[in-house]
Amino acid sequence: MSRKLRIIYYVEPDAGALARRAAQYFVEMADEAVDRRGRARIAISGGSTPKAAFELLGDPGQPWRGRMQWDKLDLFWVDERCVPPDGQESNYRMTREALLDRAPLRPEQIHRMEGELDPEEAASRYESELRNSFRLEGAELPRFDLIALGMGPDGHTASLFPHTEALHEMNRLVTANHVANKDTWRITLTWPVINRASSVFFLVSGADKAQILNEVMAAPLDVERLPSQLIWPASGILTLILDKSAAAMLPATDEEGCGFLEREG
Repeated sequence: MSRKLRIIYYVEPDAGALARRAAQYFVEMADEAVDRRGRARIAISGGSTPKAAFELLGDPGQPWRGRMQWDKLDLFWVDERCVPPDGQESNYRMTREALLDRAPLRPEQIHRMEGELDPEEAASRYESELRNSFRLEGAELPRFDLIALGMGPDGHTASLFPHTEALHEMNRLVTANHVANKDTWRITLTWPVINRASSVFFLVSGADKAQILNEVMAAPLDVERLPSQLIWPASGILTLILDKSAAAMLPATDEEGCGFLEREG
């Protein structure tokens, strides 16, 4: 039985507009989740592109800070580097400096991956954190309200890198992943967990992403080479928020900067 995926993408002219669109999207999706069941569970990624959106969300001078229902938010991470929480490469540190230090979140609302631990232990502990937070039973998967992803120029997303073991993990919620060409370990949500989320979106910027983004969205499926192709939400809808440079090879958008693609697989 074939699956269909509807891809909706929004293209912004520059980095500032991209950050504003992303901040707005975070608030809107959180509001929808709170309206549905009184709470929003969001998993975020690291990188310079989401950092700008996080800075807007945490800025008291910006409208999104006042609109976010902070007291009803639980914040999780999609992946983490195996470094201490104050390390320069830590996704948690970036988020703390850009957002958490300025947002009215209580410690129990912040669920970080412990990158300072042994990778396997960190993955196991985060899986336990998810099971407890979502009150999961047996093989049940958590259902995040929103998962925000990036995309690397090699086609990776989360810490699902080309030709790595994590691409084949379907039973765990969280796994440690050795990335040989970077000589590093990462901790990551597995792709079945990501695909289970109510809403999944990619936030992508830069001309160096244009070719790979086009391949991920339009080329024949080759998930070993292009792990981002594993992201096929159960909802059948995938959202992209892009700047003009990253979207350069996608079909043209309408007058409002919105475009559509469909995939079968």
